[in-house]
Amino acid sequence: MGIDFSLYVITDERFLNISNISESVERAILGGATIIQYRAKKKNTKEMYEEALVVREITKRYDIPFIVNDRLDLALAVKADGVHVGQEDLPVNAIKAIVGNNFIVGLSTHNLNQVKRASEEMLADYIGFGPVFPTTTKENPDPVTGTDLLCEAVRISKIPIVAIGGINEKNVDDVLKCKPAGVAVVRAAFEKGDPYKNVLKLKRKAKGLNWKKL
Repeated sequence: MGIDFSLYVITDERFLNISNISESVERAILGGATIIQYRAKKKNTKEMYEEALVVREITKRYDIPFIVNDRLDLALAVKADGVHVGQEDLPVNAIKAIVGNNFIVGLSTHNLNQVKRASEEMLADYIGFGPVFPTTTKENPDPVTGTDLLCEAVRISKIPIVAIGGINEKNVDDVLKCKPAGVAVVRAAFEKGDPYKNVLKLKRKAKGLNWKKL
């Protein structure tokens, strides 16, 4: 799949709701987001469906891949381009059996053993690796990996790796040294200010990323 993962932007229910998610996501795309993921943990399914539909329409308008976090049912309901799952969610092989190979499936990993296993299976279309830095996005985050482990994960993986966790304008340069396929941001895009300006600053730094396994 020829997917540009370089600037992977994830929505956050702490900052976005049905009243502002449309404009915020559009501003992020205009700023340079190359892929959008819808993520909400505390909203009911109907609320998530309504918001995801809005995001689906915007991403379709700009021809940007749209991923739904965790929920395959929701991803299928809104005709998303893919789903992103964790280690304790529905296995990638089970998802692929349902949706086929043209549906993007991403997998979260938090250590090198998980990266090796995912790389050997070659089922996921990309791997999320982190948290690279401390993050408040999750209530019970996994242990911080740091950039050394990120660099090693990129080195051993046969699958594109997207770095995630606490990444912002101040520390993204350290992440980029590892040459991941992309960087994923949440708070850095939506917490404060204009998502367009926030994402643009990151885009200028991450624009050179291009997955190519040596």
